[in-house]
Amino acid sequence: MMATITERYATGERDFTGENLRGADLTGRNLTGADLTGADLTGADLTGAELTGAEFTGANLYGARLADADLIGAGLYGASLRSADLTGADLTGADLTSANLTGADLTGATLTDADLTGARRSSTDAPVSGYALVSVLERA
Repeated sequence: MMATITERYATGERDFTGENLRGADLTGRNLTGADLTGADLTGADLTGAELTGAEFTGANLYGARLADADLIGAGLYGASLRSADLTGADLTGADLTSANLTGADLTGATLTDADLTGARRSSTDAPVSGYALVSVLERA
């Protein structure tokens, strides 16, 4: 039987590049500093997870639940967060450059010092500067 991502993390493994984690239940798990570049986390539940400094470059987080997750300093460059639940998530200092946030729920999320350059909030949005996107989100 193959070890789960949390078992592998507990043994010191941090490279989960390209992993298929569709629908995974990672609720409240500590994956600080994990490399999930290009991973498929479609529909995964990461509610309340500790993801400080985790790398999600190019990852698919479509419909993922990240409510109250700690994503401080996380790398989400080019990640797909379409329809993701980010309510109450802490994205302080996160890199959301070119991320797709179409339909994502960012209610109560902390975006202090997050880089939102080129991120999209809806399918009709042109890429905008981080400041402009924050302004759009504040009005949402």
